[in-house]
Amino acid sequence: QVQLVESGGGLVQAGGSLRLSCAASGRTFSSYAVGWFRQAPGKDREFVASISWSGDSTYYADSVKGRFTISRDNAKNLVYLQMNSLKPEDTAVYYCGVARRPYGRAFEYEYWGQGTQVTVSS
Repeated sequence: QVQLVESGGGLVQAGGSLRLSCAASGRTFSSYAVGWFRQAPGKDREFVASISWSGDSTYYADSVKGRFTISRDNAKNLVYLQMNSLKPEDTAVYYCGVARRPYGRAFEYEYWGQGTQVTVSS
């Protein structure tokens, strides 16, 4: 079993930056792909970015490509989401999840964190 805890969310002005962290417990974390998803009020959970277990492969939603960067440090059981040039439409609760492969669909993820709120003001 893997337990995940997200942190780093907050309130930021449009154009600003935040770095989210996903801390994992469990010896098998390094064998999992990790994905970041977000969910705004009244909307479905949507894919943001994912990274393979080795970190060699990364994937991004078109809406964040060129602005967000996902990375991981398996020695520390951490995954990061660096978010630059933030826009009001990035406002959501951000979740990290683990899966066997870096899927883009939420239902394929096995474990989730509790989420961290990101609010971008205009």
